[in-house]
Amino acid sequence: MEDKEIVELYWRRQEEAIPQTAKKYGSYCRTIAYNILADEQDTEECLNDTWLGAWNSMPDNRPNRLAPYLAKLTRWISLSRLRAQNRLKRGGGEVCLALDELAETLDGGTDMERELELRELKTELRRFLAALEETERQVFLARYFFLTSIPEIAEKFGYSRSKVTSMLYRTRHRLLNHLKEEGLC
Repeated sequence: MEDKEIVELYWRRQEEAIPQTAKKYGSYCRTIAYNILADEQDTEECLNDTWLGAWNSMPDNRPNRLAPYLAKLTRWISLSRLRAQNRLKRGGGEVCLALDELAETLDGGTDMERELELRELKTELRRFLAALEETERQVFLARYFFLTSIPEIAEKFGYSRSKVTSMLYRTRHRLLNHLKEEGLC
């Protein structure tokens, strides 16, 4: 079933929307949730919350692309669950490690002016990612959006761990320079 048809099911409040979403995007969302939660039961609960979140949010939203919409929802729910359960060290600390790596690049303090720049920061991050080569972008997103471990990224792309680490370091450094040029760091 096409995304537009699934979204239309949500808008019509037809329960068939949820099984169709789970059928098409279940493994995709499961990977995101499991990379964050590292627990099968928590992942299942997160997926159920994702489907419920999609059900509750669709009358107000009509996403053009369902996959990124569900990915963002799954990621937000998973991270919220992780914080709520006070388990930031779970999963070998991979989530903390990935977020700490990225925070070193983006950290500008906690002052209120920084909060107001968030929208501009998102725009520049999208521009930066769009300018990257496809593989470099996929590696960066695997690490910092999907929170995939470096060994898993290395295996997926056929690189050594040190190559992945170096690639991520260089990309973060380029991102920092880009943000400095735009006056955001």
